[in-house]
Amino acid sequence: MLSKVGTYEFLAEPFHCDFSNRLFIGHMGNSLLNAADFHSNDRGYGMHYLNTIHKTWVLSRLAIEITEMPKAYDRYTVETWVEGAMRYFTDRDFAIKGAGDKVYGYGRSVWAMIDTETRQPTDIMSINDGLINSYIDTTKPCPIDKVSRVKMGQNAEHTRSIQTYYSDVDINGHINSVKYIEHILDLWDVEWFRHHRVKRFEIAYVAESHGGDTLHFMREQTATDEYCVRVMKQEPESNEKIEVCRSKVKFVKE
Repeated sequence: MLSKVGTYEFLAEPFHCDFSNRLFIGHMGNSLLNAADFHSNDRGYGMHYLNTIHKTWVLSRLAIEITEMPKAYDRYTVETWVEGAMRYFTDRDFAIKGAGDKVYGYGRSVWAMIDTETRQPTDIMSINDGLINSYIDTTKPCPIDKVSRVKMGQNAEHTRSIQTYYSDVDINGHINSVKYIEHILDLWDVEWFRHHRVKRFEIAYVAESHGGDTLHFMREQTATDEYCVRVMKQEPESNEKIEVCRSKVKFVKE
C-alpha cells in the first residue's frame, strides 16, 4: 500500500498569476483538484479506473483558506488525504506548502461519485470492495473550518449574466468546477483586488450546468468584506432559473 497522504509539486507559472505577481485562486483550485486526481488514481479508486466502469468523481463542496499566495515561478506542494468516507460522499483535505515548510494555506472538500450514464450518485464502498477505507487518515490535522452551508437572504442583487462556451466545459461534460470560481471572483474589479485579497473562498455545487447555458450571478454582502454569491442557470425552453451553486468569499484588506 502507498502512504495515506500524497504530496505533489506544482509551479506558479507566470501566465497563471495576476497583476500582483501572485497565483490566481482559480489556478490554485486546479492544483488541489489535480492533486486529488493523482492521489486517487495512484491508490486505485481514481478516474482512470472509474471511467472503465462508467463512474466518475464530482466535486460537491470546496473551501480554500489562504494566508499568502505563491509568487510567479515559486514551486509549491499540495498534500492531500482522505479524512473520511461514507456511502455517497467522501471528505478530502489539502495542505499547500512552500520551501522550508512554509504554509500558504489549507483546503477542505467533499466529493460524490456518480454514474456517468444516469448522472445519479453511486455507492463509493462498492468500488474495489471499499478500497478507499484503507486510505482514510483521521489523524492528520486540517486547521480550517469545514465548508459551511452558505445562507443568503432576500437582499441579493443581480450582478451579472454570462454565456458559457467551449472552454468552460470539463472532462465530465459540464461546466468546470474552477470556472465557477473564476467567474465569481470576476464580480469584483481589478481596483478592488489592488486593496483586498481573498482570505477564504467557499463554494457548494447544487446542480450541473452545461456549455451554452446562461448563468446569472446574485451577490449579497453579509458582513464587512464578506459576500455570498448565488449562481443560477436559465433553462432555454422554460426560462426557469435553477440554482447551480452558492459561494461565500471573505476578503482582507491589504
